[in-house]
Order: sequence, then C-alpha cells, then structure tokens
Amino acid sequence: MNAAVDVLQSTHQHINRDRLWASLMELAKLGATVKGGVCRLALTDLDRQARDLFVQWCKDAGCSVMVDEVGNIFARRPGRNPNLPPVMTGSHIDTQPTGGKFDGCFGVLAGVEVLRTLNDLGVETEAPLEVVVWTNEEGSRFAPCMMGSGVFAEKFTLEETLAKVDADGVTVGEALNAIGYAGPRKVSGHKVGAYFEAHIEQGPILEDEQKTIGVVLGALGQKWFDLKLRGVEAHAGPTPMHLRKDALVGASVIVGAVNRAALGHQPHACGTVGCLQAYPGSRNVIPGEVRMTLDFRHLEPARLDSMIAEVKQVIEATCEEHGLTYELTPTADFPPLYFEKGCVEAVRGAAKGLGLSHMDIVSGAGHDAIFLAELGPAGMIFVPCEGGISHNEIENAAPDDLAAGCAVLLRAMLAASAAVAGGQRAA
Repeated sequence: MNAAVDVLQSTHQHINRDRLWASLMELAKLGATVKGGVCRLALTDLDRQARDLFVQWCKDAGCSVMVDEVGNIFARRPGRNPNLPPVMTGSHIDTQPTGGKFDGCFGVLAGVEVLRTLNDLGVETEAPLEVVVWTNEEGSRFAPCMMGSGVFAEKFTLEETLAKVDADGVTVGEALNAIGYAGPRKVSGHKVGAYFEAHIEQGPILEDEQKTIGVVLGALGQKWFDLKLRGVEAHAGPTPMHLRKDALVGASVIVGAVNRAALGHQPHACGTVGCLQAYPGSRNVIPGEVRMTLDFRHLEPARLDSMIAEVKQVIEATCEEHGLTYELTPTADFPPLYFEKGCVEAVRGAAKGLGLSHMDIVSGAGHDAIFLAELGPAGMIFVPCEGGISHNEIENAAPDDLAAGCAVLLRAMLAASAAVAGGQRAA
C-alpha cells in the first residue's frame, strides 16, 4: 500500500481536470439540447450510446465490465486481493427531459477519472475498485426513480421492475433487450466493501457559503401525501361569503401551514405543496374540490412526524371551519438516513488533507447512495453547482470544483480500500 499512501499526499495535483471536463462534455453530446442541456432518458437509444461510451472508456482503462439483469453496469479495476469486497463509486447517466450535463454524470465520470489517475500513477489497491452506472435513477421514463440501485439493494423485485411500463406501454425488460443491456449478472447478493457517490449539490448552500466540498452527513427522510379537499361548487355571484364551502380557501390555509411547519423545525426541514388543482376550474364557480400534494422532509424522524402532525391538525380544523371533508393518502415514505461515520470521516479527512474548503451538509434529494448504504458503508461528496440549479438545461458547475470533488473521491476510496483490507472482509 506504500504507493497508495504516497498518492494520498498529492491526489489533487494528479487529477487531470481537463480530461475529466472533456469526458463530461463528450458524454453531454449524446442527447444535447439546443439550450445547452441534455435529454437522455433511461433505456433509450441515446442511453445505449452513452452506456457504450462508458464501457469503452472503462475497457480502455483496463477494467473488466459486467452488466446485471436490470442493466446496471459494473466496471472493475482489480486489486491485489480479489476476494475482498470492492470499494465502489458511481451514479447515473440518464437525465431528465430537460436535464443538465452534470447531474449523475459527474459521479460516474469522476469514478472513471479515479481509475485513469491510478493507472497514470501505477497504483495498485488492495481491494478491487468498481465504477457503477445505475439504471433509471431519474424515473422520468419509468417509475420508480433509483430503480437499478433499488433492485440491487433488494428494495424492488426484479420481476416487478422488469414489468414496469412507460407512457407508450414499453416495459423495462423490453427496453433493456432493445438496447442490448439485459445482462447476465445476478442483480442482488453482492458484497459492498464501501460506496462513495460524488454529485453536484443540486442546491445553493455550498455556493452561498463559498465552500468547495460538501461532506454529506446523510439524507432527509421524506413522507409524501395526496390530499383531497371536498366542498360544494356554487355560483360565484349569488352565494354569500359566509355560506360558502370553498375548497380552495381551505387549501390556501393548508399551504401556509405546510410552510410554517417547515420553518418551525429548522434546520433540515422542508415542506412543499408541489401540485394543486382546483375543480371545476371555472372563473365564476366556487371550487368544490381541490387535489394537492404534500411533501415533508427532515433528517430527524421525530421532527418529521411532528411537522406532519401539526399540518394534520390544521387540515382537520380548516375542514371543520369551512364545511369541508378530506382524504389524506400516504404515497411515499423514506426514512432519514445517516451515512456511515467512517465514510463521512474519509470524505472530511480527504477535503481537509487536500486543503479544500468544506462544510457538513445534508442531502435533500434522493440518490443511489441511499440504497447502497443498506448494503455497506457509504458516503457522498457534494460540489457546488451554479445558482443551485439542477434538473434544468442551464445546470452548470466549475471545472476546478469538479476536479476537487474527484480528488476527494480518489482519496476517500484509497482510504476505504485500506480499511477493507485491514478488516479482511472477504466477498
């Protein structure tokens, strides 16, 4: 491990910033949009082309490549001890319909740059290293999101996942076969020595705090609901205000309650009404029904539950006051997650050792690392994105920040490889 230890002292200098950037720009050509973004939906022919490019780059870097039954791609750089579980990194290369060049793609290509850098330096790790492309993280074409990592972590069954259909009735299984990425490798049951995921922040905190590296402590728990409020449609002119059963008036109170609950449970609390539809939708008819979504997020389970309880009280009181009825239906429940302390410390130590400004941060979005954390030690590295904007064609990140995040990833993976070897956790 001497060579690897030596590399720890100078990884920032050895990362080839221009090569990483050039790879990101080359990948972004596949599905490029006129506004400068990328539209590369999962399991389309453009996705096939992107996958083929990744596979070729990894083979050129001396890796063996395997594809599993749900289309996840694993590029493996051998270690001295092939019986050790691999230290993994990765993300996704599918995008939103109006996506950017960096969401997911940075995590994958940072992993490729790690492999290339180790090759440049002639460094052999004790444990094998793997870079993974996870299938359909975005969930834009097929639901649910984080599909490939979810099947890998046995959160979703392979059979049900392969049967999921897109808007045109095409199944995941059919789409995998059509692009040639229905692989032979079994999708579950694989050991994970450690997993790191590098990602643009997708928010404005790092830029606002002028920090280069976000040390991700964990991910917010999420609970989603569909809420239907029912009143009575009536004519907007002849119906006196005090006799109305206006569902939209009730909804407005609840929107405010969601916002207040999140503001009252800081830090790390978020509350959002993302969709709201009033029926019948006529300018001179009092809305008799409103359908809306509620999205609650927090890092602490008890405070997440408190937020929801507060809003439920407002819903009940508002319905009683305005003569409404309601139906509240849970639609998603992801518990809060804290990443493994050793991985968090590896990221923090790497940033500190490289002299990079850094801060602790929490992920408000879902990432494949959340599922991988249930299989082994996991951590994440955030770098700033311009204006905090993501899932948008104008998404942007600075080459220096991306290279810095990649340097932290390399250093953290080397530390994890040494830890795996020290523990002798055999695959």
